[in-house]
Amino acid sequence: MTNVKSAKSGKSNASITLIDGIRVGHAQDKESITGCTVILCGKGAVGGVDQRGGAPGTRETDALQPVHLVDKVHAVMLAGGSAFGLDAASGAVRYLEEKKVGFNVGVARVPIVPAAILFDLGIGSSKRRPDAEMGYQACLNASSSAPAEGSVGAGAGATVGKILGMGQAMKGGIGTAAMEIGAGVQVGALVAVNAFGDIIDPETGKIIAGARSLKKGPIKIGKDSFADTLRVMKSLVGRSILGFAQRGNTVIGVVATNAKLDKQGATKVARMATNGIARSIRPANTMLDGDTLFTLATGKRKADINIVGAFAAEVVAEAVVRAVRAAKGAGGIPGIQDL
Repeated sequence: MTNVKSAKSGKSNASITLIDGIRVGHAQDKESITGCTVILCGKGAVGGVDQRGGAPGTRETDALQPVHLVDKVHAVMLAGGSAFGLDAASGAVRYLEEKKVGFNVGVARVPIVPAAILFDLGIGSSKRRPDAEMGYQACLNASSSAPAEGSVGAGAGATVGKILGMGQAMKGGIGTAAMEIGAGVQVGALVAVNAFGDIIDPETGKIIAGARSLKKGPIKIGKDSFADTLRVMKSLVGRSILGFAQRGNTVIGVVATNAKLDKQGATKVARMATNGIARSIRPANTMLDGDTLFTLATGKRKADINIVGAFAAEVVAEAVVRAVRAAKGAGGIPGIQDL
């Protein structure tokens, strides 16, 4: 993907912070291998959400429905820690309240901070999870610079390719991508990749990270480095173990754009953006995943929603690939560079 220049800074930026008004901050516990990532939009952005996985963990998603009152989102929190990690959003709420940012209810301003979590309790320490303090720290760390990728923030404990168990899995992570799509319209994505399935390079169709082959013992699966989750699923072995497969999986992320969208349009863009998950993860949106994508539209440029949605899927797929390419091995689970 070609780097583009931020109109605000003039610097090359192929990340979600290309979108003016979007800031990203990570916080993590390296020893416990977990963390959170906040996407701040202090001036407010029209929000949308698409939730397709069968095992979601979310907060404030109902507020984003087009028929509901609230029209602006002030941040999105992505976190590890399973349901415990939803508490990280409270830290962002406190941070934004201190900045006097939020939905005006007369007696106070209430920050609107939707959140989604991924399951990373199976790596590192299950006793330490993202909490309000970590969420607050992520806000303090937020910047309009291109955010770090790989094993940081919400991607610190992310893993992929778990049909054969954690012993054959690989490290996932967090990745970002962005592009200009014409007439000054920009779209970017930030995705934490903790998928049940394998990660596919959309350009080649090949697996680049996922379940590693079993090359020892009475059962041998796969002739290459990867077992190929789809091939395992349709085998006798796959059918017998699927019911016991790792259920702690989720791909969560945010698509941001400077396009002018209403809540219905933002929701549609989130739905189209999910196609990027299907292009880069195989299989996607299973009952073992909690796949959830948010949209944040800062509302400055008129744009065709079909174009915005089409390229939202492109940057999501790119962000997924970048997440695993940047991830480093941790907790005994290898990254791409360790193979």
